Amino acid sequence: MSQDSPRLTRLIACSAVPEGCAVQVEIEGRAPLAVYRLEDGYYVTDDTCSHGEASLADGEVLANGEVECPFHGGSFDIRTGEARKYPCTVSIAVYPVSIVDGEVWAELEPARHLENNKE
Repeated sequence: MSQDSPRLTRLIACSAVPEGCAVQVEIEGRAPLAVYRLEDGYYVTDDTCSHGEASLADGEVLANGEVECPFHGGSFDIRTGEARKYPCTVSIAVYPVSIVDGEVWAELEPARHLENNKE
């Protein structure tokens, strides 16, 4: 996909996201996003925990591909947005990612929620 695609938004340089970590990205006019770099690629989710007003980018990225909320220890699957550990029970949105010229781009509209991904 090209940089001119109206569906894609540039988020961050790939090199700015360390492996096994998350970085918060703010885009004007929308809630913050979290960009993750796992062994198998880059992922983008909403950054705000669905249980409280915590930044998931401030949480710990676990080896099993989950991110742990820094407030109450609940967790989400980074790839699907599924709430995996109580007290988190509501999934977070995930966004399709493209890597273009060493940068992370995402299709931000419409957001995908776990219940929308089931076929």
